[in-house]
Amino acid sequence: MIKIRRKTLWLICTFVCILSAGGLYIYHSITEKYGTFSDKQEEPYYLFIDQDDNIDSVYAKLHVIASEKGMTCFKKLAAKENYAQSIRTGRYKIEPGKRIIDVYRQLKFHRQEPLMVTIPETRTMPRMAALLSRKIMIDSATIVSALTDTAVCASYGYDLQTLPALFIPNTYEVYWDITLEDLLKRMVKENRHFWNAERMAKAEAQGLTPVEVCTLASIVDEETANNDEKPMVAGLYLNRLRKGMLLQADPTVKFAMQDFSLRRILNKHLTTDSPYNTYKYAGLPPGPIKVASIQGIDAVLNAAKHDYLYMCAKEDFSGTHNFAVTMREHMHNARRYQQALNKRGIKG
Repeated sequence: MIKIRRKTLWLICTFVCILSAGGLYIYHSITEKYGTFSDKQEEPYYLFIDQDDNIDSVYAKLHVIASEKGMTCFKKLAAKENYAQSIRTGRYKIEPGKRIIDVYRQLKFHRQEPLMVTIPETRTMPRMAALLSRKIMIDSATIVSALTDTAVCASYGYDLQTLPALFIPNTYEVYWDITLEDLLKRMVKENRHFWNAERMAKAEAQGLTPVEVCTLASIVDEETANNDEKPMVAGLYLNRLRKGMLLQADPTVKFAMQDFSLRRILNKHLTTDSPYNTYKYAGLPPGPIKVASIQGIDAVLNAAKHDYLYMCAKEDFSGTHNFAVTMREHMHNARRYQQALNKRGIKG
């Protein structure tokens, strides 16, 4: 009887020890995984993982903020679940005090932090590509290649000349690792949203398509940065179009020459043989000379009604214009501006 009791007691003690060891192991595992990833972080840390990263480079980027314990446990989790074979690109926001397991799950399950990307009012697609590549994962060469590819442009309903009309300059929420295809699809969606029934009706009333509105708006934008004056400028160009007059817009000459540093358009510049030179060719150029601003587009859609056919920059260099109905009035305004240019020594 005593032997049986001793044997039972031994079994109970052994069982308790096993339970204790198992409990300690489970407790240790839990505290490891659910402990804090970083003990030296005061601000959110943004981890960027691109397509060239591997497990070692991810570890190196995490090591910037990770505690020794946090890094050790993260590596254990990564090894156990073979994270090296399922690394996902993205921009991840790691908050101070975040648990190790949450940091791991964030990366494992692609829980990114979106960012705001602004489509700029830029003159050229290479410039657009350069600005976008600073904000998203896609490199500028890839973007330029697509935006200068006739097949890509055609797939979205544009050509190389009209493509700037696709982009509505605004700020959009996207993921850092958005693909170029998804980015362009997003731009198509935003373009359709922008060109609602009201704007389409106003464009039709002006006798213009959305692309033509953007083309004229791009000229208006380059003529004046003063938003209050844009409807006046738009109205002037619409008057000239309806009368079959040459637009004679200086910004189109700069675009034709691809020289945006010109401060003074001379007679020699007016002979540039390009469909964008509105001193040489009638009507609108084949496409926008820049990504038109929303203010410029709305200025065309809500153009001021007046009889002006001519304008000239004011001699006070305020960025606004003197408007005229007759050539005689215009020549008087032009002489004053030319004298101001000469006085300042501006020759080209």
